[in-house]
Amino acid sequence: MIKETEFLENLSKVKSEIASSCLKYGRSLDEITLLPVTKNWPIDAVTFCRNSKIKSVGENRVQEALSKMDGNQSMNFELIGHLQSNKAKHVVGKFSSIQTIDSLKLMDRVNSVALLNDLIQPVLLQVNAGNDPAKFGVSIEDTEALLEHAVTLNGICVDGFMTIAPYDPQNKSVARSCFSNLRNLRDQMSERFDCRFSKLSMGMSGDMDEAIAEGSTMIRVGSALFGNRAPVV
Repeated sequence: MIKETEFLENLSKVKSEIASSCLKYGRSLDEITLLPVTKNWPIDAVTFCRNSKIKSVGENRVQEALSKMDGNQSMNFELIGHLQSNKAKHVVGKFSSIQTIDSLKLMDRVNSVALLNDLIQPVLLQVNAGNDPAKFGVSIEDTEALLEHAVTLNGICVDGFMTIAPYDPQNKSVARSCFSNLRNLRDQMSERFDCRFSKLSMGMSGDMDEAIAEGSTMIRVGSALFGNRAPVV
């Protein structure tokens, strides 16, 4: 695990890159939320973020995230990893947002658990906007039907959309096209359902610039802040 001084240096660099992209594309810095991804890192990573006045972190694995929540009640945890429906009972009400709703089955399960606990769970719909067979997510074509079902449910609130771009470091236009697809989809769904769907979670360490260019409101950053991933135990 890196030292906190190194984290602060990395955080300053990432914020500077985000500011530069905002300036380049005419975006307001206030429109962009930085979500540090603390997956595979010890609790120190969350502590560093809290000390830096960062209010939310992203986690991929349910059990790992739950173990980090103890003693960190002031932090919001957002689930950005694939969620199996049988684990919904461990997630609903614990995470400030579930960014990876990608099926009717999962949506219904999250809704049922939320109703049982008398709460409304904020979610994002994960869309495979880059048509990448290696990625989870509902297809662009099936998103409207998923939203039509979502508006009938009382236990969830769809705040927007999330995507992961296909990995192609040699051709940045691949990521930008994916992000453009999601932004266009959001605009179409906003008009169709008369709802802002204000959150667009797209862009990571390697494609922040392209995501900001296409309207991202949340950048999920891990390696640029914490370095290479810690080995999975």
